[in-house]
Amino acid sequence: MQRDRLSLAAHHGLNRLAACEHAWLARMNGVRLPDWEVGLLRLASRLGDGVFWYALMGALIAWHGLDALPAVLHMIVAGLTGTLIYKWLKGATERPRPYQVCPTICCLSAPLDRFSFPSGHTLHAVVFSLVVTAYYPPLGWLVWPFTALVAASRLVLGLHYVSDVAVGALLGGTIAALTLALL
Repeated sequence: MQRDRLSLAAHHGLNRLAACEHAWLARMNGVRLPDWEVGLLRLASRLGDGVFWYALMGALIAWHGLDALPAVLHMIVAGLTGTLIYKWLKGATERPRPYQVCPTICCLSAPLDRFSFPSGHTLHAVVFSLVVTAYYPPLGWLVWPFTALVAASRLVLGLHYVSDVAVGALLGGTIAALTLALL
């Protein structure tokens, strides 16, 4: 019964927030970007599925050997924690994606799952960027622009609301901060 009330309150609150975001998101999604920019955002979105981060972990081990193991293991633990949290939230809130409820928003890239809240791509991009730059600050020039591209891609491609991306970033930052403090 308590879960049902929480779920109902979450649905109601997220639906009200979505209604406020539709017009703004439709304008952002409807921007006529050159094909190469849409292609870049699609690429960032696909690489943000995990490919970029797994490649980075592999590159760290290739460049630094076993010295990179603490950073890589930390990224794995923080990433798995993020996955558990965002999957639970997506199931608990069941927020539809913007293109599913607003006819003026086009889906420009296939989603990985059904629900929108929070953005798992953004959560993981922030988690991994914070963790890797804690161990290897010079990599900030690479990971932070990529993180910004991933977050922007989720909006422009019609896959997420601004609130999905903002909460994903906030959760990612919180998870990274907690794991950095604990590990």
